[in-house]
Amino acid sequence: MKKAIYPGSFDPITFGHIDIIQRAKKQFDHITIALFKNIDKDPLFSIQDRCNIIKEYFMNDQQISVEYFDGLLVEFAAKHDIYTIIRGLRAVSDFEYEFQLALTNRSLNERIDSVFFMTDLKYAFLSSSTVRQLIKFKSSISAFVPAAVENKVRELLNG
Repeated sequence: MKKAIYPGSFDPITFGHIDIIQRAKKQFDHITIALFKNIDKDPLFSIQDRCNIIKEYFMNDQQISVEYFDGLLVEFAAKHDIYTIIRGLRAVSDFEYEFQLALTNRSLNERIDSVFFMTDLKYAFLSSSTVRQLIKFKSSISAFVPAAVENKVRELLNG
């Protein structure tokens, strides 16, 4: 079975993330969406809320599991016996960062490989940061996230 991890903060998950996941499912039998606490970001939603949003969206998809972790991705990967990491690239600037990260992960565990998916052109501008800004200003996010995600976001903010 070909397994991979798609790590990220997913605060919140966007059409861009989902596009990467859908395309990656054609290459891998199972994908673990692994949420982590990004110490460089101030999240809008708790890690548990983000996890629940994604689980709800993919609840009928047997190829997808959702987990969260604290610590190093390479340790999470080894613990789950998964050694392929999926990463999405939007721009050349993403590549520099992701290339450095991939080399670091491989130096920490030589079994780790990274696979890069270029974003669909229609999502090249899209980021969770942009969506968070729209949410903070109470603007519509329907063009950037699925309706189920938008509804859950609205429920969490109003609940």
